[in-house]
Amino acid sequence: MMDGARTLTVLGATGSVGVNTLDVVARHPGKFRIAALTARNRTDLLFEQCLRFQPEIAVMLEPQAAADLDRRLRKAGQECRVLQGVEALEQAASLPQVDTVMAAIVGIAGLRPTLAAARAGKKVLLANKEALVTAGAILVEAVREGGAMLLPIDSEHNAIFQSLPRGCGTGLDRAGVRRVLLTASGGPFRKTPLHRLEHVTAEQACAHPNWVMGRKISVDSATMMNKGLEVIEARWLFGAGETRIEVVIHPESIVHSLVEYVDGSVIAQLGNPDMRTPIAFALGYPERIAAGVEFLDLARVGALHFERPDLQRFPCLRLAYSALVAGGSAPAVLNAANEIAVENFLAGRLKFTQIPRLIEAVLEQFPARPLVRLDDVLEADREARARATQWLNALQKQGADVARAGCAPRMTS
Repeated sequence: MMDGARTLTVLGATGSVGVNTLDVVARHPGKFRIAALTARNRTDLLFEQCLRFQPEIAVMLEPQAAADLDRRLRKAGQECRVLQGVEALEQAASLPQVDTVMAAIVGIAGLRPTLAAARAGKKVLLANKEALVTAGAILVEAVREGGAMLLPIDSEHNAIFQSLPRGCGTGLDRAGVRRVLLTASGGPFRKTPLHRLEHVTAEQACAHPNWVMGRKISVDSATMMNKGLEVIEARWLFGAGETRIEVVIHPESIVHSLVEYVDGSVIAQLGNPDMRTPIAFALGYPERIAAGVEFLDLARVGALHFERPDLQRFPCLRLAYSALVAGGSAPAVLNAANEIAVENFLAGRLKFTQIPRLIEAVLEQFPARPLVRLDDVLEADREARARATQWLNALQKQGADVARAGCAPRMTS
């Protein structure tokens, strides 16, 4: 290990957060060393990253991708060990020589390695929303028991963290905090007439006006489910109940979130919309390091606008608040149903307006139940996915006419 260098595992190295993390790392030679990189199946990009950053371990989730990467690295004369599967992800997240783990695997697949990093006492840079959404209490307990540190990478939660007194943690009352406000861009359809949303294409939904993100999170931004998931995350990160977490639409994406105090003060974090800012903040914490981001010119921005979200336009936000209030398994069911809905929308099998209908139908089938162990979370996730698939099958059986009309099929027990 280099003198004074921090040693990293990057979970989800080929996604947008992973790529931006490695961009920041490359700007600071000698400050960081990469011990492990992981990906699902993007062999070409992970191969290039391995050549550049020389990790000891590379992990591919899919077996064929792992075999391909291993062959190419051997041919290139690289000594990097290639491992495969979920257990290998957990191993990479808990390597003894690693002190910092970027948890950037999208979806429920990131839960187990994130928990492994927390239990191993790592500094966990959390970009995986689903870990806190589906298993908030379990992850928070793992952080406490393992002596880990949890730093949020979502620009909104990172902004709240920066706007709170250092060391505040979840003691909002002691810090005099009245509420936290999460900003949302409103996505590409903030002003689209409601009757046109039914005809939205995947390409249109993925064309975010401010951020460059993966396809799944881009759709979540368009439905504002991403903001709903962030509301649930904020509950665990900051110990705030649902009545103290508000969402405000801010189309410029310059104010990344705000904290309101009981004396009327509001403290916010501002910056250009670039994920490298929160990534650099977390990588360097408690120090500040350069991120390679263009500095903010407020005179050029000119004006900042804010508005309340329209729950008729964004029903996914309403569903997320309902799941937070229900607690227990409800957020895990919400997340699973949303993943299935978005996957099918991107594949052209579901209309944009049917995403919240599928999620609501699945939530109605599952009374919230307690989650004590990781297996409870995974079981809720499996059941919700199965019921979401049943809903989709029923929709297809009702024929193209019903699908065009957007009618929600009935679900049987």
